[in-house]
Amino acid sequence: MINKRLLIKNLLSHNDENSFYDKKQKLSLGSKEGKAKFLKHICALSNSNPENNSYIVIGVEDEENKIIGDDFFDDSKIQNLINAYLKNPPKIEYENVPFPSLPRYKVVGLVTIYPNNKITSLLKNAWKYRRETVFYRRGSNSMPFLGNNFELRNTNKEIVDAIEKNARNNIELTLNGVFDFINNHKPEYNPQYKVFNEQFVLCWAGEKKIINDQEYFSRVDIELVNEQVRLFFSALDEVQISYNNQSFIITEFIFLGINKKEIHYPLEKTIINFKENGKHDIVTEFLFDPPKYDEIIIKHIYQNCNDIVLKIEQKKPLSVLEHEDVFRLPTNYLLCFLNGFLDAADQLRKAKDYIKNIEDKTTYIKYKEAMRVIRKVKYN
Repeated sequence: MINKRLLIKNLLSHNDENSFYDKKQKLSLGSKEGKAKFLKHICALSNSNPENNSYIVIGVEDEENKIIGDDFFDDSKIQNLINAYLKNPPKIEYENVPFPSLPRYKVVGLVTIYPNNKITSLLKNAWKYRRETVFYRRGSNSMPFLGNNFELRNTNKEIVDAIEKNARNNIELTLNGVFDFINNHKPEYNPQYKVFNEQFVLCWAGEKKIINDQEYFSRVDIELVNEQVRLFFSALDEVQISYNNQSFIITEFIFLGINKKEIHYPLEKTIINFKENGKHDIVTEFLFDPPKYDEIIIKHIYQNCNDIVLKIEQKKPLSVLEHEDVFRLPTNYLLCFLNGFLDAADQLRKAKDYIKNIEDKTTYIKYKEAMRVIRKVKYN
């Protein structure tokens, strides 16, 4: 098994950006430009590495290779984006890799592009890039191929194989990972580990609570220590956890409602299956059935949210009541989105900078959680 933290260190220390790996400060899939540039790099790295893995490391300052981290990214549907925009799309994987030097809510993102030995091109227009464009890597740049007959060339296989071999896990790294996880979590979060199939070590922690005779955990953190990959992290969500000898199961809930009449709604179930052949897979099942409310009430909430956002945009002072409503702005816009106001996400984004600069970060966490749920609902 490859220790992904060690792999990232090897990539950063061994080479600057080149034809088999790229690095970014953050992933920006919320805009057409950011999405198109990401697709360009995937296409270019795939075409330049027909027989070996290639990588994008996210959360690294470009100039000095300083690890600054990025937010946990749990979008398991990122492969759908690749499949929708690329011809001969490669299989890709996005993993969240924790580093001891980063806060617990920050990780380094690792995108692995697996070889498919086929020429990859744009299936349709993306931002300013035209359909059927073939990209490739020239040094650290992703370039459009201007000729007619692009040829796949294997130039990196030996060096990438060597880097991956040097990142293989061992007992010392696994034990250190378990101790780091336990020591970095408060006792009230009950950090613990479980071994699956005598090969995989999974650590998890969460704050336990009983609601209506049901056991839930909040502030949940789950890591697969062998690979130094964070499988789940949430600051606010509440989840139920179960496991058997072969599987670890996470059922995620969200708390929604109006006028303090909030209840838990199951959002998504994630099952991590550990196999006898030293491999594992992750299966997700979308469970969400959004609540429906009276149209007049939702219209009133939506208009009130829009009025607050307009004041924020115009830099007008908010009343005491409006300041209190800002705390509920992400959740209220989420309810509006789920009840047919599909531009609610765009409206909420207009208030992002204002919310991000509030001293109490709870509202900003709610903002990120609301956007994540909206993204999941859109994909499903």
